[in-house]
Amino acid sequence: MVTLVSQENVVALVSRTGRELQRYRKGRRQVVGCIPYRYKIGEKTCLEGDEFEVLVISSQNQKGKGMLFPKGGWELDESKKEAALRETIEEAGVRGIVGGKLGKWSFKSKTHDTFYEGYMFPLLVQEQLESWPEENVRQRIWMSVNEAREACQHWWMKEALDRLVNRLSGSKLGHENKVLSSLNCIGDAISAL
Repeated sequence: MVTLVSQENVVALVSRTGRELQRYRKGRRQVVGCIPYRYKIGEKTCLEGDEFEVLVISSQNQKGKGMLFPKGGWELDESKKEAALRETIEEAGVRGIVGGKLGKWSFKSKTHDTFYEGYMFPLLVQEQLESWPEENVRQRIWMSVNEAREACQHWWMKEALDRLVNRLSGSKLGHENKVLSSLNCIGDAISAL
């Protein structure tokens, strides 16, 4: 008997290694990553990012005390979003829905003395894995937006976090405005009776 297994539910328990498939543009290594987030349930909401929290990870070498968001090399056989999701699964052990690009940043590596181009995406977490490829070399911690902003060691990731907060706050404002506008229409209809 043969059982078919959907690949979307399978997680490789090893990280990709090597740089043979890495993308470079004008000599700059291309990296992609995600800011994993989840909404808090039962919390009083406001528009400062308090209604959701983000997942940060320790760096692999753990020399610095700072935290970061999952990111790594964009490889030739994958799209930016596929690479961002793969890196997030490998480094943070979560998966979910990858949203639209938050932006592109150019930065210099502190350890390799070379320039990179980084792309960041939001990831609405749907599943947190008990085992993941880099669980033995990284810690993962859910934090408030303000805590993550303080703990994050990279300026460009902090900027991406601010863009995520603005995007989520903007979409919430848009939804609230639609609700208010429909209530005004109902109120107008009732007052006309």
